[in-house]
Amino acid sequence: MRTKIWQGFLATLTVLLPLWRDVSAVEIPPDVRQPPMITKQSVQDHIVEPTDPITVECEATGNPPPVFTWTRDGVYLNVARDPQVSMKRRSGTLEIFFWGRPEDYEGVYQCTATNEFGSAVSSHIRLRVSKARTWLKEYLEPVSVFIGLPLILPCNPPAGPPKPQTYWMNSSMVPIRQDRRVSMAENGDLYFSSIVAEDYLTNYVCTARFPNSNTIQQKPPLILQVLTARMAAQIAPKFMKPKGTASTQIAMLGEELVLECFASGVPAPSIKWTKDWEALSMQGMKLENFNKTLRIKKVSMEDGGEYICTATNRMGSLDHIITVRVKSAPFWVEKPESLVLSRDDSGQIVCRADGIPRPQIRWLVNGEPIEDAPKSPGRQVSGDTLIFRSVVPDSTAVFQCNASNQYGYILANTFLAVMDMRPRLLGFRDQLVKVTEGSQTHLHCPYFGSPKPDLRWSKGGLGALEGGRYRILANGTLEIRRSKLQDQGTYVCVASNVIGRDEMEVQLEVKEPTKILRAPHNVIVIKGSLAHFDCKIQTDPTLEVTVTWLKDKKFLILGRRMTKDEDSLSIADVYRRDEGIYTCRIKTEVEEISVSAKLTVMGNVNTDLLFSLLLSDRPDPPTDLEVSDPSERSVRLTWVPGLSNHSPVKEYLVQYTEDLLADYWLVPSGWKNLTGYPGQLNSVVLKLTPFVGYQFRIIAINAIGPSRPSKPSIYYETGGAVPDAIPRNIKGVGTGLFRNNMEISWEPLEYREWNGPKLRYMVWWRRQHSREEWKNYTTYWWCSHIIYETDTFTPYEIKVQAVNDFGLGPESPVVIGFSGEDLPSAPRSFRIMHRHYDTIYLDWEEPAEPNGLLTGYILKYQTLNVSVGERMQEEHIPPNTTYFSLRRFDRYTRYKFTLAAQTQIGVGEAVTEESPHFTTEGKNIYLHTLRQSLSSIETHLCYQVDIATQGWFIGLMCAIALLVLIMLTVFFIKRSRGGKYPVRDKRDFALEPVDEKDEGTFDYSRQGRSQGAIEHMQKMTNSDDSLMEYVEEDEIEFNEDGSFIGEYTGTKRDKDSSQYHESSEATSPVAIYSFA
Repeated sequence: MRTKIWQGFLATLTVLLPLWRDVSAVEIPPDVRQPPMITKQSVQDHIVEPTDPITVECEATGNPPPVFTWTRDGVYLNVARDPQVSMKRRSGTLEIFFWGRPEDYEGVYQCTATNEFGSAVSSHIRLRVSKARTWLKEYLEPVSVFIGLPLILPCNPPAGPPKPQTYWMNSSMVPIRQDRRVSMAENGDLYFSSIVAEDYLTNYVCTARFPNSNTIQQKPPLILQVLTARMAAQIAPKFMKPKGTASTQIAMLGEELVLECFASGVPAPSIKWTKDWEALSMQGMKLENFNKTLRIKKVSMEDGGEYICTATNRMGSLDHIITVRVKSAPFWVEKPESLVLSRDDSGQIVCRADGIPRPQIRWLVNGEPIEDAPKSPGRQVSGDTLIFRSVVPDSTAVFQCNASNQYGYILANTFLAVMDMRPRLLGFRDQLVKVTEGSQTHLHCPYFGSPKPDLRWSKGGLGALEGGRYRILANGTLEIRRSKLQDQGTYVCVASNVIGRDEMEVQLEVKEPTKILRAPHNVIVIKGSLAHFDCKIQTDPTLEVTVTWLKDKKFLILGRRMTKDEDSLSIADVYRRDEGIYTCRIKTEVEEISVSAKLTVMGNVNTDLLFSLLLSDRPDPPTDLEVSDPSERSVRLTWVPGLSNHSPVKEYLVQYTEDLLADYWLVPSGWKNLTGYPGQLNSVVLKLTPFVGYQFRIIAINAIGPSRPSKPSIYYETGGAVPDAIPRNIKGVGTGLFRNNMEISWEPLEYREWNGPKLRYMVWWRRQHSREEWKNYTTYWWCSHIIYETDTFTPYEIKVQAVNDFGLGPESPVVIGFSGEDLPSAPRSFRIMHRHYDTIYLDWEEPAEPNGLLTGYILKYQTLNVSVGERMQEEHIPPNTTYFSLRRFDRYTRYKFTLAAQTQIGVGEAVTEESPHFTTEGKNIYLHTLRQSLSSIETHLCYQVDIATQGWFIGLMCAIALLVLIMLTVFFIKRSRGGKYPVRDKRDFALEPVDEKDEGTFDYSRQGRSQGAIEHMQKMTNSDDSLMEYVEEDEIEFNEDGSFIGEYTGTKRDKDSSQYHESSEATSPVAIYSFA
């Protein structure tokens, strides 16, 4: 009776759910001030690794942003005072790092998000640390049993959490082979329906694997002694688990249900299941473990009832009835929705939940029981409904609805917001929507306001659209059913309330649908003749249309034999390989349609054969498919051929459907082609993949075409084997903002590549070019693993292999990965050079410590003596470029440059330099011209040296260069003294060596080394016979030959040494020699 009531309730729920969705609350824009709401939290039963940082999630919205607090076991958790606990910025997510005992942080956590409007709370999150416990050390006495008797070997694995996965092996780590006689139960116990003499040949080890910590524990080996003092007699079935003839089991709605049935007997009994004494539908069910296990993936109300397990052998049969009673934790029937009201309005919040047994509803406000909270006028609790009357701004609060029964609870946050706001349309303005005639059209207009605005749609601003083919959804969308050409035009969406209004326009264009006037048909042609497929279409003239042809779902390559015109496809001189399915695909901006036909190519035939062909038809499908000779990688499939219908069967096409893993559930893949076999066969061996469930069907093909598919075979699952495949796309990169880790990731194997149960991945790594041992870690589901405490940007050797319960798969090739990056050091050898009057050249070298892959350089520069309002210029330079040139305003402008390299982490250390003085006064104009000439000669000579490979040539060129430099130096010294006035001979002094690195550019790094020579020149300028002492500073003039115009003044002027050095720098032989 209870089941029938629930079936009626679920049917009513299916009808009401669309209606409830239509009346859902309007979403408040995030920029509007509003109470907090929890948007993300960890699962209620949160099991974590003891070695990894714990993350307990809690995210919330609200305006102003909420403040997060936590409790553990009902006590306030002071995050600031615990060095092992931190909270993410702008989030309530906790991060707990294990430095001591992980168990100290187990408990029940709850997050609270609070702003000025109220507090939202999360569900209770039970945090448990995964524990890989060990079996107690014990010695297991040998087990003696007579041949033919049943036996149960208990496993009793250590308790978790989480529950360990168990399997049986021998001491050589070889899995115990299981079959109809020997198999393992869900709790890990090993059941023998009867003992045979060969069972003593191995020992038995129960192994437990803890999936979270990826640790394996083993029980001590157990030795089995088989007593053969008597002959094994044939024995009728007797149930070992469950015992007796009847039992009861509780199933939780929506969860997995496992029913087991183990029976003893000689020979080993076969197991068959029925429900309420009728055959199982197998919808959502799966038989495993040689039919001893019935697994229901997701329990529904219809799964309640009586399940009968029948054990049968040649000595008799026995039934056991398992009564399944379906229970349910609470679930939402109508989840509470937040409510927005204006001042003095009234409303209600409804919270409806159900379960088996029916849950109790309890209300809270801002995280406290509503009966203990301060009373609010106008607020009333009526069972599962909160009623509000004449609300005021102080009525704003966050409410929690808690529904609980003995099997669990659910919690939902909802709020009441009291505000007055004019309507706002939240969608895109001036939308253009294109649809085809006859389709269903949706014009979107999301809105918000308080009081809740009235929303109206009109076409061209005239009249309201409602009823008939028009329907306005709760979110503001206008739905137009069966669009017509006359629906085209401008639609106006208007939202209004007592405070104001807002509107926007949407342009709708209705296009004619694409029509196929002449579709391609199946064609049978003789080899070497012409095949022709029609595809004449009619489309809307305002739409651009594209017609493409495909063969067997692959784009067709047109050429000499295959040509396409506007309405057809032609294939000249057809071959056998041209056979296949040809598809004409028509695509426009608003729709896409396809139509297909088959091409069959026949050999040379005579007239009689063509006449008989006209009387022929496609064959009938095969019947009575039978699966036999099972193994891990193959099975034999046998069938009875159908009628050929006057055309011999040329080929049998075997198709299959397999189980695929989708969202942790196995679902059928759909029918696929396996392989074809000659028409004279009716029994073949199929090559399959281990540990995959299959069904098969067969299609017979003759000259006319294929038959209808046969009825599917029975479900068949192959045995297991070690993995054959290697994980693909393995890589190792630094992750997050931390430089001392590396995330190893890879693509997971497809389910058909598992080859066995409980697939996991073993990850290996070590530093490259090191002698350290390989380290490894085993993951179960996750296709990534993070290595912590690595050096910055260090290469690692990485490999990954797949593992299942049958053993290790092949190792992948070694891949090189890099740990996390850091900020780079400053670029090296940063130089600033003047090669031209109006251009500054910069160059540099890569940083000594890049600490990652460089993404570029940041160059900032600004003139010295910055004027008010002048901005610093910034240039982004690619990582493979180490130079830069800048055109300046004039030759006297100086700049300050700052250069830094950057990686993905950010910008590193910077280096700063200023451009040097570039003097061009007085005689320096002449000197600059001379320096350019000398630089040109030296550059030319250096170029010749670079291309020369003979020693004598190098010596000759250097001698000539030295001679020219000496001559030019002597010439210039004589010229600078002038020929009209006698001067005292100057003292000799040491010259700096020639800088051959920079072509005519002064190396300011040597300025310090030349200081002695410059001081010596300053002393020389104090000589009584020095020409410069008698020259007026602002009245210097030159003849065409460079001599002075004027006379001695007879008065000597004492000048500041620094000023004199600045005005005479270019005239000193030291400077001339340095520039040369």
